[in-house]
Amino acid sequence: MDGIDLLIIIVKVVVAFGLWIVATALLIWGERRLVAKMQTRIGPNRLGPFGLFQTLADGAKLFFKEDITPSNVDRAVYVAAPFVSAVVAMLTFAVVPFGGTFTVAGREVALQVWDPNIGLLWVLAMSSLGVYGIVLAGWSSGSKYPLLGGVRSSAQMISYELGMGLALAAVFIYTGTLQSSGIVAAQQATIVWGIPAWNVIPMIPAFVIFFVAVIAETQRPPFDLPEAEGELVAGFHTEYSGAKFAMFFLAEFMNVITVSAVTVTAFLGGPGPIPAAWQGTIGGALFGLLLFAVKTFVLIFVFVWLRATLPRTRYDRLMDLGWKVMLPFALAWVMITALVVLYRQQPLGGDAPRLLLIGFGVAAALWLVAPMFSRRERDDERQPPQQAPATDDSVDEVQV
Repeated sequence: MDGIDLLIIIVKVVVAFGLWIVATALLIWGERRLVAKMQTRIGPNRLGPFGLFQTLADGAKLFFKEDITPSNVDRAVYVAAPFVSAVVAMLTFAVVPFGGTFTVAGREVALQVWDPNIGLLWVLAMSSLGVYGIVLAGWSSGSKYPLLGGVRSSAQMISYELGMGLALAAVFIYTGTLQSSGIVAAQQATIVWGIPAWNVIPMIPAFVIFFVAVIAETQRPPFDLPEAEGELVAGFHTEYSGAKFAMFFLAEFMNVITVSAVTVTAFLGGPGPIPAAWQGTIGGALFGLLLFAVKTFVLIFVFVWLRATLPRTRYDRLMDLGWKVMLPFALAWVMITALVVLYRQQPLGGDAPRLLLIGFGVAAALWLVAPMFSRRERDDERQPPQQAPATDDSVDEVQV
């Protein structure tokens, strides 16, 4: 690696970080405007055109606001928790290809900060670390409401990480690679009539499972139980103010952009398809960046749409969805995907082995899914016992 390679890396990091920060600020403003329109309100409209500078003003207010620290906190952990959440949110985006490739000074430059062999497993690793910032914030605050929010968050994120990881595992098996660039490259062909070969078409169950799981992972409505205002005041960051609260606030919106970008990479073709005549040029790379931004915006709009329309779910139903619905479906889909890929690579002779293979996959899926449809009478759904009718004597006593 020489000086030019190092300079290219630095420029890519700065460009990716700058685009990400600008996108986060626009997301905060855009969500407030969209939710206001959906709820027949005005939204931010004072600072700048259409209120564009409102996010900048709010951020400046938070960062220059007095930072109040309660007396009974664990100071070291209390200060470290928001930094953990913000840093993990920033590092997760590193493996996402957000544009095409082009050549500069004989070197092929990809609009991607880092392309490791572990690929999107890096996203799963960072999401596992992200829960530490929230749990440590709740534990170190020395208050019962943040502690309950931290416990809820840990249970919720661990529950939905299973479904998210299995959905990505199905994508890894189907594409045959872990690298994000390889997953994007596998989706650049077309199926028929110009329809792109995106993973969302053959992997629609994995896409649904993954998208629902990332909504719960980012603790967005209707799965924002760790921040339930009516129950926990503000959840895990109740005792935070000023710059520390701003870091939690930014980390949440950064995670929304990151998981939307990961969804685009794994299921919607990433920054593609790029026309063949533009591939390897700066124009093609920027065109891929534009496509990537449009796809990511569509998914972010769905996040905002869900927030504006759905009420917060109950906690027991949140856990039931993760463990009793999404986990069995994800396990069944991984098994079916593996069987299909195995048959595609090593076809068996005759119809009997093929039917046996398909039957085994269907039977395994039904065995996993069947318990979800066995209805059990809940305690709160049982009818109260019927009281015995009052006798004539008791009626007379009441009348007397």
